Amino acid sequence: MDFFISNAWAEGAAPAGGGLVSLAFPILILVVFYFLLIRPQQKRVKEHKEMVEGIKKGDEIVTAGGLGGTVTAVGDAFVTVKVAENTEVRVQKQSVASLLPKGSLKNA
Repeated sequence: MDFFISNAWAEGAAPAGGGLVSLAFPILILVVFYFLLIRPQQKRVKEHKEMVEGIKKGDEIVTAGGLGGTVTAVGDAFVTVKVAENTEVRVQKQSVASLLPKGSLKNA
């Protein structure tokens, strides 16, 4: 049968070593994860914290649940939001998703 298929013989073991070269790939992966995932997320968290700390009476906001309204009172952990005539709700400051430009809710 050797006529049609040549024999496959095992070769010797590959030389050991490569020390620093074998560590380069995992280090490269960590650097890529940092710049593509971790750093942008930290930036978004910082921007959200600054936005929440800057909320003041009269701002128009949208909560994470999609509720939009005008801020009527600001506390330490909660804000009171006017969502309709004679209707106000209290929401946690951290649930505020974004600030809207003035007059946005009147146009909606």
